[in-house]
Amino acid sequence: MKYLGLDLGTRTLGVSISDMTKTIATAYGTIHFEDSNYDEAISKLSSIVQKEPIEKIVLGFPKNMNGTVGPRALVTLDFKKKLEDTFNIPVEMQDERLSTKEASGYMIAADMSRKKRKQKIDSLAANIILQTYLDRKD
Repeated sequence: MKYLGLDLGTRTLGVSISDMTKTIATAYGTIHFEDSNYDEAISKLSSIVQKEPIEKIVLGFPKNMNGTVGPRALVTLDFKKKLEDTFNIPVEMQDERLSTKEASGYMIAADMSRKKRKQKIDSLAANIILQTYLDRKD
């Protein structure tokens, strides 16, 4: 069984998936959907969940830098509930503060073009979220 890592945005959902040993996360891709249409995001995600043996979903939780919960975090909590109701798979939250900034830093260091960075940022952020979770659970 594998873990699925997700980074939720307003129009994109970054996706990452673990290996069967749950030690290494790999960026899977980005799901695009209409602005704030999270039902569409879940519908598109269902093909991945049906194709892969997923036992747990790790969803990035966007806390404020001071640790408080803001409007984005509340949207993410609603999305968590929709995931659980739709897939009947446990969903755990992983602090995602600075994951997108970290992903951007990796891509800049790799001398990736701005256009390529824009295409890859969400799945790489999901990968960082999932890898952080996998490293923490050991």
